[in-house]
Amino acid sequence: MFAALGDRTRLTLVARLSRGGPASIADLTEGTLVTRQAVTKHLQVLADAGLTRSHRRGRERVWRLEPARLEAARCWLDELSAQWDSSLSRLKAMVEGPE
Repeated sequence: MFAALGDRTRLTLVARLSRGGPASIADLTEGTLVTRQAVTKHLQVLADAGLTRSHRRGRERVWRLEPARLEAARCWLDELSAQWDSSLSRLKAMVEGPE
């Protein structure tokens, strides 16, 4: 999942989908220099990671975020952050403590 989010174009797609809701490839490429084919490939990487899903609407594919997967990532990062905070607090206490 984090590898999928490690690309600037994919992060931009996630941001656009989170702000604007479900969108077609045409909507997602509007105003960018990225081709529809490239956006499709990036969205498929996100889908393989469980971060997006698509469905057909007429001739178009409409893509949307999978918020549960993003929430799981956020929870994991929160746990990791708490562990680092705890470790840094212990290090600070040890360094600043009485000799």
